[in-house]
Amino acid sequence: MKRPNPKTMIMAVSTGALFFLLGTVAPTYAKQEQHEKDAQQPPRQEQQAKPEQKQQAKVQQKQEQRQAKVQQKQEQQQAKPEQQQQAKPEQEQQAKSEQQQQAKVQQEQKQANQSSQQVQRVQQSEQRGVWQQHRAHSWQAEHRTWQQRGGYNGYWIPEDHFRGHFGRNHRFRIHSLSLEIFGGYPRFQYSGFWFGLIDPWPEYWSDNWYENDDVYIDYFGDGYYLYNRRHPRDRIAITVYLN
Repeated sequence: MKRPNPKTMIMAVSTGALFFLLGTVAPTYAKQEQHEKDAQQPPRQEQQAKPEQKQQAKVQQKQEQRQAKVQQKQEQQQAKPEQQQQAKPEQEQQAKSEQQQQAKVQQEQKQANQSSQQVQRVQQSEQRGVWQQHRAHSWQAEHRTWQQRGGYNGYWIPEDHFRGHFGRNHRFRIHSLSLEIFGGYPRFQYSGFWFGLIDPWPEYWSDNWYENDDVYIDYFGDGYYLYNRRHPRDRIAITVYLN
C-alpha cells in the first residue's frame, strides 16, 4: 500500500480549513452588514418623523391660541352686561342731576322774566332820573337796528291806523304822555299803543329832549323807530305793545 504524501495532506487540510473559515466569516460579515443597515434605518425614520411632529405641534399650538381668544371674548362679553348694569345707576344719577340743574336755570330765568315784566309807573317828576339811566355812553357802538337784532318781533300797527296817526307829519312830545318801566326799558303810551325804547338815546342829545324836542314814530325797512326832529338821522329802535 502506497503511503500518503505528507505535503499533500497538509495542503488538503489547509484547503479545507480555508473553506471552513470562508464559510464562517462570510455569513458573519453579511449579518454584521445587515445589522449596520438596520441600525442606520431608524435614524432616517426619526428624521422623517420630526417634521411631522413639529407640524402637529404648531397646529395644536394655533388651536390652543384660538381657543384662548374665543374664551377671552366670551369672558369679555359676559363682563359687559355687568359693567353696563353698574354704569346705569351712575348715568341715571348724572342725567337726573343735569335735568335738575336745567330745571333750576329755567326757573330762575322764568322768575327773572316775570320780575322784568313787572310794570313800574313813572311820575312826571321822576322822568328825568329815568331818562338819564337810559342815556348811551357811545350811541354809535350801542345802537342796533332791528335787522341786527334778528328782526322785529313786536305788535304790527294796522296800515290805515298807522297812516292816520304816525309818520313825520304826526309829531308829539313824550313828557306829556304816560311813562312807565316795562321789561327794564322805558315805554310811553301814544295813540292807543305802548312804545318801548329798546335802544338807549344818544349821549349828544340835550338832557331834556323828552320835554322840548318834537319826536315822531315811523317805519323804516325792518321795524319801527323813534325819530327826533333835531336829529333826523338818528333812529332809536322801539317795539309796540297793545297794553
